[in-house]
Amino acid sequence: MHFKLLIAFVEDSKTDKVMEAAREAGATGATVINNARGEGLLQSKTFFGLSLETQRDVILFLVEEHLSRHILERICEIGEFDTSPGTGIAIQIDVEDAVGVAHQIEQLTNVVEEEL
Repeated sequence: MHFKLLIAFVEDSKTDKVMEAAREAGATGATVINNARGEGLLQSKTFFGLSLETQRDVILFLVEEHLSRHILERICEIGEFDTSPGTGIAIQIDVEDAVGVAHQIEQLTNVVEEEL
């Protein structure tokens, strides 16, 4: 079984909604890294040296490759990445190998067979 790593940079207020949508689309779990910071085209605004930007979370999803595009699109939709500038981004990366996912492979085998 082959996997993709989906990495989503999400406003912290949308993290739970994005995780729920990803799970409904086929993700079997996630790792959340809280309190990330970043800049887009425009530099972030500050007030006496304090950032006025909302906090971001980084969410990592290890997903089966046949489900990855659908999950990525749901993350984008729920996170409003394409409709509201500055709300977040998501990318996918090929995973060459993974360990510690045997229990997920058992569950995903049936799901992927149904999709194909």
